[in-house]
Amino acid sequence: MGALSPWHWAILIVVLVLLFGAKRLPDAARSLGKSMRIFKSEIKELNHESAPQAVTPAPPTTAEPTPVVSERVDAPADPDARSA
Repeated sequence: MGALSPWHWAILIVVLVLLFGAKRLPDAARSLGKSMRIFKSEIKELNHESAPQAVTPAPPTTAEPTPVVSERVDAPADPDARSA
């Protein structure tokens, strides 16, 4: 029951012709084809840009890690020194 029989397709085509007219249907199909070509080219370009590049891994280093130096500013010793 899920598949459309040839009679269903014929009725659908007749309804489309009656609704949109015989002149508008080829124009609509043409614009749909152009839209699909543009969509396909954009998808192809997107896939081309996101393709992984051949990257050589960096050699492992055996150097010691550098310690992190804190840049925190200590509070002044005298609270009255700020307002002066």
